[in-house]
Formats: sequence, structure tokens, C-alpha cells
Amino acid sequence: MLKIVPDPPHHPNHSLEDILVQTTEHLTCALSIVQQIVLLHPSPPVRPLTLATLHEIEHASTLVEVALSNVQAQH
Repeated sequence: MLKIVPDPPHHPNHSLEDILVQTTEHLTCALSIVQQIVLLHPSPPVRPLTLATLHEIEHASTLVEVALSNVQAQH
């Protein structure tokens, strides 16, 4: 039977710290993309959704940074 949705990536050899660092890198890329969209499409209807996305990515980045500093403090 074919699965429609693949299993999420499983990284058994990666530590939580490595995963948080990779997540930070992905969020940084996403943030750059959204910032470019804001610059290229400054008018409605795109702008409010883009700014909301920018806001959420910034908050997610902050949460990952806090989690990463907590993991590093435990070492």
C-alpha cells in the first residue's frame, strides 16, 4: 500500500542541539524570503498576510533561540 503522506524526517544521530541549529537556519531563510516579498509587493492584499507571516517567523526564531540556549546551558 502506498502512503500518501511520507513519514517526517527522522534523525537518530542528530542531537537536539543540532536539530535546533538546523531549525534556526531554516527560519532565517524563511525570514529572508518574507522580507523580500514585503519589499517586492508593498501593496495590499499581499502585505498584511506577509507581515503576519514575518511576525510569526520572528517569534518562532526567538523560541528556538531560547530552547537552544537552554540546551547549551545543560552541557
